[in-house]
Amino acid sequence: MSKRRNALSVGFVGIGAMGRPMATCLRRHGFSVAVFDARAGVAHAFAAEHGATAAPDLAALARGADVVITMLPTSREVAEVLGGGVLAALAPGAVVVEMSSGVPAETQRLAGVVAAAGGTLVDAPVSGGVARAETGDLAIMTGGDEAALARVRPVLEAMGTTILHCGGVGAGQAMKALNNLVSAGGFLIGIEALLIGQRFGLDPATMVDVLNVSSGMNNSTKGKFRQQVLSRKFASGFGLDLMVKDVTIALGLGRETATPAPFAALCREMWLAAQQRLGPGQDHTALAQLCELLAGSELREGG
Repeated sequence: MSKRRNALSVGFVGIGAMGRPMATCLRRHGFSVAVFDARAGVAHAFAAEHGATAAPDLAALARGADVVITMLPTSREVAEVLGGGVLAALAPGAVVVEMSSGVPAETQRLAGVVAAAGGTLVDAPVSGGVARAETGDLAIMTGGDEAALARVRPVLEAMGTTILHCGGVGAGQAMKALNNLVSAGGFLIGIEALLIGQRFGLDPATMVDVLNVSSGMNNSTKGKFRQQVLSRKFASGFGLDLMVKDVTIALGLGRETATPAPFAALCREMWLAAQQRLGPGQDHTALAQLCELLAGSELREGG
């Protein structure tokens, strides 16, 4: 751990796959961190390992925090956490940093609730997955009051190397959902291209090599096709259920803004079909298995 201490005290809610390494980075940078997780024992185990404090409840976590971070599955859990003790004990002037991939409209509503309790809510969802969370190299998309964001910037810089302000409250989450829509579309079309090529007689591994030095290169060709699909690992660390959620949020933004998005709608249907076919708890790269099922072929290095 760093010997340097930071003045801001942080309450961190949600010690999951992403939250754990993010909270670890905060301790590494000298922040005083109290943690809370709904799963019994998780907060205590983290506290014992990293020199943090396990808060006995949400009110205790909020009472001693200048900054409260929520890193939770959906906006529903965020609302439950705020109403479950955080708002009642929130210190005057405290900043709630909502880092979940939530629904922008709901986050805007929650910002009003936090303001009524004497605090400020900003949103700061992340991109980069578990690997970049562990190294503190996340991309962080922020939305909300710039003065509040400036105050918590040292906290964000402990977890990410790229911090981009996108606009008012909810703008960060809108950008995160749209980013994942682009990622979801790139993965889907790439898998279909590999299946077509394999049927033609091309080696999928060679196709990935070509794509990565050509105009078809994207995040999936660089970090997923060889590593997760051709290897048959399907273990990138980002869930299929979460991708469906984010693509659904993005499509909802399209409806709210009256923006025609026929390809986005079809993309969501494919991801939703994979979720229903493969069941809960799958890695998002397992979408390839649905495409393989439709094609009657399995992607393998060597073809």
